[in-house]
Amino acid sequence: MKRRALLQTAVAGSAAVLLRGRAAKAAAADDGGGDFAGILDSNVSLFRWPFRRLPLDETEKLVAKLRALGVTKALAGSFEGAFHRDLMTANNRLAAECARFPELTPIGTVNPAQPGWERDFDRCVGEHRMAGVRIFPSQQGYALDSTLLGRLLARAAEAGVLVQLAVTLEDPRTQPALVARPEADLGPLPDAMAKAPGARVQLLNPRPSGSQLAALGKTPGLYFDTARADGTDGVASLLAATGPDRVLFGSHAPFLIPEAALIRVHESALDPGPLRAVLRDNAERLLA
Repeated sequence: MKRRALLQTAVAGSAAVLLRGRAAKAAAADDGGGDFAGILDSNVSLFRWPFRRLPLDETEKLVAKLRALGVTKALAGSFEGAFHRDLMTANNRLAAECARFPELTPIGTVNPAQPGWERDFDRCVGEHRMAGVRIFPSQQGYALDSTLLGRLLARAAEAGVLVQLAVTLEDPRTQPALVARPEADLGPLPDAMAKAPGARVQLLNPRPSGSQLAALGKTPGLYFDTARADGTDGVASLLAATGPDRVLFGSHAPFLIPEAALIRVHESALDPGPLRAVLRDNAERLLA
């Protein structure tokens, strides 16, 4: 086990160095020698996963790992947001924790199935100046053809903030039986977004089928992360199906190993321009 851990560390470190080097070259090629500002991870979560301890579930350890991998900015949600009913307290705690680390940008949680969710939304956007909110339809108990989602998308579009939609948090095959939840059915999402012009939605942890991905890839305002892109060509295939401007690097750390997400990007052998777009530029444009 020690030998395996050592090999994993060496491979991950090499991949991160290669990615930073290739992305820096992409920066120079794209804008006449500008510096690459580092990787932006669009999908991390803070605090404790409720069903088992994770190796990086302490913020200091997670941030140290991200720094070692070249991540200079991360959009941080909260496991507490997915499972706690008191979202005001969870969002306050998230904002205070992110304030301790310049790399972390808080993304609060709202639950449109709860009465008064608008107040939670307004606190995230107004009081905490968050760039977006995160929702968990499977854990929160509503389908994507619900008017609940439509109201949230309309409010987010009006406020000009991003909505991150977690398709799943854990593979249904490994979830504890008493709390198992299926992945969110993405079929109704294109229609829901068509009714909320200007909404910007990023899918976290998606793994849609080929036919479904084709439909989602044509949906205006819809973006994707790389956390569950499978295979050595998974990221490249995702770009081919959705377009070069709509895929953002996301690791789903600490639930998943962040090195693995970086290695998959490296294995896809993207050209310098698309590589830089995935690692940083697409996320910055989306947040802007």
